[in-house]
Amino acid sequence: MLDWLRRDPRRAVTLTLAGREVPVEVRRLAHARRLTLRLAPDGSAVRITIPRWTPTGEALEFARSRQDWLERQLERLVPPQPLAPGASLPWRGVPRLLLHDATARRGVTLEPAAIRVGGAVESLVPRLRRWVQAEARSLFQADLADYAPRAGVSLPPLALTSAQRRWGSCSTGGVVRLNWRLALAPDAVRRSVVAHEVAHLVHFDHSPRFHALLATLFEEDLAVANTWLKAHGRTLYAPFG
Repeated sequence: MLDWLRRDPRRAVTLTLAGREVPVEVRRLAHARRLTLRLAPDGSAVRITIPRWTPTGEALEFARSRQDWLERQLERLVPPQPLAPGASLPWRGVPRLLLHDATARRGVTLEPAAIRVGGAVESLVPRLRRWVQAEARSLFQADLADYAPRAGVSLPPLALTSAQRRWGSCSTGGVVRLNWRLALAPDAVRRSVVAHEVAHLVHFDHSPRFHALLATLFEEDLAVANTWLKAHGRTLYAPFG
């Protein structure tokens, strides 16, 4: 029945997608209620989550049946774009030219059409990453300071995340976690995610009350922001991986 699978001594089984052998990872979770299938953000694996009682063979056959869909997802992946002098880096939705001067002081300077980095070129990427993360924290804190009072809640603790599948989350303890790559997106997109998590501080669900509060908090068109994130969100991972 599973003749489409290729045995791999390191990863159990693989599925051929667009001419590539992609490992299939099956994870059985006690709290899972249904089978879910997704492609790893970097295309490195097909990941299947199943309830405890679901036969593994059924999960693998489901992956095979969705092969066309998986191949389309693989084709949509944005290849990594190594950051180097002369490259373009989006900042708050606006492409900026990355300029480097080894003789200048170590640091990052934001200009209207460029981002200028000084110091050794070998450490350019990690320094730029730290700068983006620091700026992202400042932007998020300002967003939270705006939305929290309007939602009638205290300013929540903030944590940055590098999650591959989630742009934001809110814990039961009231900690808001936000993906620092959102600083590269247009302001309205970033703020839509922050407003979403603030609304969860009041309604820890996706009930009509939650959506009603979110609609009052966010000042722009949620549908437009969500559409942008769905269409272009993966591009935010390209510069830093």
